[in-house]
Amino acid sequence: MKDALFGGINAAALTAMTADYTPDLDRYAAHCNWLLANGCNGLGILGTTGEANSFGFEERKQILEGIIARGVPATKLMPGTGCASLADTVELTKHAKAQGCRGVLVLPPFYYKAPSDDGLFAYFSEVVNRVGGGIAIYLYHFPQQSAVPFSLDLIGRLLKAFPGQIKGVKDSSGDYANMKAMIDNFAKDGFEVYSGSDEFVQKILAEGGAGCITAAGNVNARFGAIVYKHRTGPEADAAQAVLNATRKAATASPLIPGLREIIARSTGDSAWRNIRPPHLPLSAEAGQKAWDNMQAAGALPLPGLSMKAAAE
Repeated sequence: MKDALFGGINAAALTAMTADYTPDLDRYAAHCNWLLANGCNGLGILGTTGEANSFGFEERKQILEGIIARGVPATKLMPGTGCASLADTVELTKHAKAQGCRGVLVLPPFYYKAPSDDGLFAYFSEVVNRVGGGIAIYLYHFPQQSAVPFSLDLIGRLLKAFPGQIKGVKDSSGDYANMKAMIDNFAKDGFEVYSGSDEFVQKILAEGGAGCITAAGNVNARFGAIVYKHRTGPEADAAQAVLNATRKAATASPLIPGLREIIARSTGDSAWRNIRPPHLPLSAEAGQKAWDNMQAAGALPLPGLSMKAAAE
């Protein structure tokens, strides 16, 4: 897909925290800038991997403002702004627009289960109308987590009602047939489809999708960049094989604590293990397993990061 706002490889970035669980803006901004220098076209921040729903409303604003103030380009950021509350979703989206972000990733209202398409249409209509123009809305399709899927019929209605404002989707369902159906039905209208699963990067690009927004991008984005550049051929195929292996390695452990462990060991910075309950850091044994799996996948060492903590 040409001219996609976030076309390419986007990491769903981990959020750095201090020992008392407050956002660590210096450490986080440094990680974001490292990702952008090592294969990422953009960053999905404050999503599932970024533990958005473990942070309060004002904290989420503080995080976005803080990393922009520390040199992370707002135009490269797709913050998660979807909340159970309509008012909070609107306010966080307006805030992202005011900071200069080009798009936001919006979960459906996830507390009440099995809402109708009419109810979801009404919700997103209110979001778009209250926010106004000037920022693109990306739908976050992750039914395993939210329990509220986006149907093709609903997406079609939203695109018809709000052309150019409902801009795309991140599909974290793992169901490639669903991603392909979104591409087939809506890509012709400029609707950007991003995979949340690394194993689909090469395939989705070939079939008209825009790229990916993935948790494993915290460690494998440089291989995604090769796939995005070359698309086909031996170099792209080899890089896609590493994406597949790193995705498998990342999901063999609890995803967020496992990725934090990889970054902690790669940087020699144990603060990356800080994680808000109910998540917990990995045990020493589980941490070693996560490290060994990622090393076997071919993603390590991470360029530009110290390896001194490998034996911790």
